[in-house]
Amino acid sequence: MGCRETTGDIMARHNADEVIGVITPHQGRRIFGAGTIGLLGIILLSVAVRFPPADLAWLIFLIVMGAGSMTLAWKLWEATATPIELTRTELREVGGRVICRIENVESVDRGFFAFKPSNGFLVRLYQPAGQAVYAPGLWWRAGRRVMVGGVTSGSQAKSVADLITILLVEREAGHGY
Repeated sequence: MGCRETTGDIMARHNADEVIGVITPHQGRRIFGAGTIGLLGIILLSVAVRFPPADLAWLIFLIVMGAGSMTLAWKLWEATATPIELTRTELREVGGRVICRIENVESVDRGFFAFKPSNGFLVRLYQPAGQAVYAPGLWWRAGRRVMVGGVTSGSQAKSVADLITILLVEREAGHGY
Protein backbone atom coordinates (compact mmCIF):
# COMPACT_ATOMS: atom_id res chain seq x y z
CA MET A 1 0.00 0.00 0.00
CA GLY A 2 1.46 3.31 -1.05
CA CYS A 3 1.29 6.69 0.58
CA ARG A 4 0.38 8.48 -2.62
CA GLU A 5 -2.24 11.20 -2.40
CA THR A 6 -4.77 11.47 -5.16
CA THR A 7 -6.08 14.77 -6.47
CA GLY A 8 -9.33 14.01 -4.65
CA ASP A 9 -7.44 13.67 -1.36
CA ILE A 10 -5.71 16.99 -1.92
CA MET A 11 -9.00 18.67 -2.84
CA ALA A 12 -10.66 17.24 0.27
CA ARG A 13 -7.93 18.80 2.42
CA HIS A 14 -8.62 22.28 1.06
CA ASN A 15 -11.76 23.99 2.21
CA ALA A 16 -13.03 26.24 -0.59
CA ASP A 17 -14.27 28.78 1.98
CA GLU A 18 -10.97 28.91 3.88
CA VAL A 19 -9.54 32.44 3.96
CA ILE A 20 -6.09 32.36 2.39
CA GLY A 21 -5.43 36.10 2.14
CA VAL A 22 -6.68 39.32 3.74
CA ILE A 23 -6.35 42.99 2.82
CA THR A 24 -7.03 45.25 5.78
CA PRO A 25 -7.36 48.98 5.10
CA HIS A 26 -4.47 50.91 6.65
CA GLN A 27 -5.86 53.07 9.46
CA GLY A 28 -3.55 56.03 8.82
CA ARG A 29 -4.37 56.16 5.12
CA ARG A 30 -8.04 55.76 5.92
CA ILE A 31 -8.00 58.73 8.29
CA PHE A 32 -5.93 60.83 5.88
CA GLY A 33 -8.11 60.03 2.85
CA ALA A 34 -11.47 60.64 4.50
CA GLY A 35 -10.11 63.63 6.43
CA THR A 36 -8.68 65.32 3.34
CA ILE A 37 -11.86 64.92 1.30
CA GLY A 38 -13.99 66.00 4.28
CA LEU A 39 -11.77 69.05 4.82
CA LEU A 40 -12.22 70.00 1.17
CA GLY A 41 -16.00 69.82 1.70
CA ILE A 42 -15.79 72.01 4.79
CA ILE A 43 -13.65 74.58 2.98
CA LEU A 44 -16.01 74.74 -0.01
CA LEU A 45 -19.08 75.11 2.20
CA SER A 46 -17.41 77.75 4.39
CA VAL A 47 -16.43 79.76 1.30
CA ALA A 48 -20.06 79.54 0.13
CA VAL A 49 -21.30 80.82 3.50
CA ARG A 50 -18.62 83.42 4.38
CA PHE A 51 -17.88 84.80 0.92
CA PRO A 52 -20.89 83.99 -1.26
CA PRO A 53 -20.17 84.74 -4.90
CA ALA A 54 -22.36 87.27 -6.72
CA ASP A 55 -23.23 84.74 -9.40
CA LEU A 56 -25.86 82.23 -8.24
CA ALA A 57 -24.35 79.49 -10.44
CA TRP A 58 -21.03 79.68 -8.54
CA LEU A 59 -22.82 79.56 -5.20
CA ILE A 60 -24.72 76.44 -6.26
CA PHE A 61 -21.47 74.95 -7.55
CA LEU A 62 -19.71 75.54 -4.20
CA ILE A 63 -22.59 74.08 -2.20
CA VAL A 64 -22.97 71.00 -4.44
CA MET A 65 -19.22 70.32 -4.51
CA GLY A 66 -18.92 70.86 -0.75
CA ALA A 67 -21.84 68.57 0.04
CA GLY A 68 -20.54 66.02 -2.49
CA SER A 69 -17.10 66.06 -0.88
CA MET A 70 -18.60 65.55 2.57
CA THR A 71 -20.70 62.65 1.27
CA LEU A 72 -17.71 61.06 -0.47
CA ALA A 73 -15.62 61.38 2.71
CA TRP A 74 -18.34 59.58 4.66
CA LYS A 75 -18.70 56.86 1.99
CA LEU A 76 -14.91 56.36 1.97
CA TRP A 77 -14.88 56.06 5.76
CA GLU A 78 -17.68 53.47 5.69
CA ALA A 79 -16.25 51.46 2.79
CA THR A 80 -12.76 51.25 4.25
CA ALA A 81 -14.04 49.83 7.53
CA THR A 82 -14.40 46.42 5.87
CA PRO A 83 -11.38 44.21 5.10
CA ILE A 84 -11.21 42.09 1.93
CA GLU A 85 -10.78 38.30 2.09
CA LEU A 86 -9.52 35.88 -0.53
CA THR A 87 -10.69 32.28 -0.54
CA ARG A 88 -9.98 29.62 -3.15
CA THR A 89 -13.29 30.47 -4.84
CA GLU A 90 -13.79 34.22 -4.46
CA LEU A 91 -12.52 37.64 -3.51
CA ARG A 92 -15.01 39.17 -1.09
CA GLU A 93 -15.58 41.68 1.67
CA VAL A 94 -15.63 40.31 5.20
CA GLY A 95 -19.39 40.90 5.36
CA GLY A 96 -19.88 38.47 2.49
CA ARG A 97 -20.31 40.80 -0.50
CA VAL A 98 -18.57 39.06 -3.41
CA ILE A 99 -16.16 41.22 -5.40
CA CYS A 100 -15.35 38.54 -7.98
CA ARG A 101 -15.21 34.76 -8.33
CA ILE A 102 -11.84 33.18 -9.03
CA GLU A 103 -13.31 31.02 -11.80
CA ASN A 104 -14.14 34.26 -13.66
CA VAL A 105 -10.66 35.79 -13.29
CA GLU A 106 -8.70 36.03 -16.53
CA SER A 107 -5.59 37.80 -15.22
CA VAL A 108 -4.11 39.93 -12.44
CA ASP A 109 -1.95 42.97 -13.14
CA ARG A 110 -0.05 44.91 -10.52
CA GLY A 111 2.67 46.20 -12.80
CA PHE A 112 4.13 49.67 -12.75
CA PHE A 113 2.21 50.85 -15.83
CA ALA A 114 -1.08 49.13 -14.98
CA PHE A 115 -4.07 51.43 -14.56
CA LYS A 116 -4.70 50.52 -10.92
CA PRO A 117 -5.26 52.20 -7.56
CA SER A 118 -2.39 53.11 -5.28
CA ASN A 119 -1.07 50.07 -3.36
CA GLY A 120 -3.36 47.83 -5.37
CA PHE A 121 -3.92 45.65 -8.39
CA LEU A 122 -6.17 45.18 -11.40
CA VAL A 123 -8.16 42.00 -12.03
CA ARG A 124 -9.45 41.31 -15.53
CA LEU A 125 -12.50 39.07 -15.73
CA TYR A 126 -13.76 36.78 -18.48
CA GLN A 127 -17.35 37.99 -18.03
CA PRO A 128 -18.73 41.12 -16.32
CA ALA A 129 -19.43 40.31 -12.67
CA GLY A 130 -22.78 42.03 -12.28
CA GLN A 131 -23.48 45.69 -11.82
CA ALA A 132 -20.85 48.35 -11.30
CA VAL A 133 -19.94 48.81 -7.64
CA TYR A 134 -17.71 51.42 -6.02
CA ALA A 135 -16.36 51.14 -2.48
CA PRO A 136 -14.32 54.38 -2.34
CA GLY A 137 -10.74 53.92 -1.24
CA LEU A 138 -10.92 50.11 -1.24
CA TRP A 139 -12.19 48.56 -4.50
CA TRP A 140 -14.41 49.07 -7.49
CA ARG A 141 -15.85 46.92 -10.23
CA ALA A 142 -17.05 47.99 -13.68
CA GLY A 143 -17.58 45.68 -16.61
CA ARG A 144 -14.76 43.17 -16.88
CA ARG A 145 -12.41 45.04 -14.53
CA VAL A 146 -12.01 44.94 -10.77
CA MET A 147 -9.57 47.27 -9.07
CA VAL A 148 -8.47 46.78 -5.49
CA GLY A 149 -6.39 49.32 -3.59
CA GLY A 150 -6.29 52.85 -2.32
CA VAL A 151 -6.02 52.96 1.46
CA THR A 152 -4.84 49.35 1.57
CA SER A 153 -1.49 48.07 2.73
CA GLY A 154 0.76 47.58 -0.28
CA SER A 155 2.28 44.38 1.07
CA GLN A 156 -1.10 42.79 1.78
CA ALA A 157 -2.44 43.76 -1.65
CA LYS A 158 0.70 42.33 -3.28
CA SER A 159 0.28 39.07 -1.35
CA VAL A 160 -3.37 38.71 -2.34
CA ALA A 161 -2.57 39.51 -5.99
CA ASP A 162 0.18 36.87 -5.91
CA LEU A 163 -2.18 34.34 -4.32
CA ILE A 164 -4.78 34.96 -7.03
CA THR A 165 -2.06 34.43 -9.64
CA ILE A 166 -1.12 31.13 -7.96
CA LEU A 167 -4.79 30.06 -7.98
CA LEU A 168 -4.94 30.88 -11.70
CA VAL A 169 -1.80 28.83 -12.40
CA GLU A 170 -3.25 25.90 -10.40
CA ARG A 171 -6.50 26.19 -12.36
CA GLU A 172 -4.66 26.18 -15.69
CA ALA A 173 -2.59 23.17 -14.59
CA GLY A 174 -5.79 21.28 -13.79
CA HIS A 175 -5.36 21.34 -10.03
CA GLY A 176 -8.16 23.84 -9.33
CA TYR A 177 -9.37 23.48 -5.77
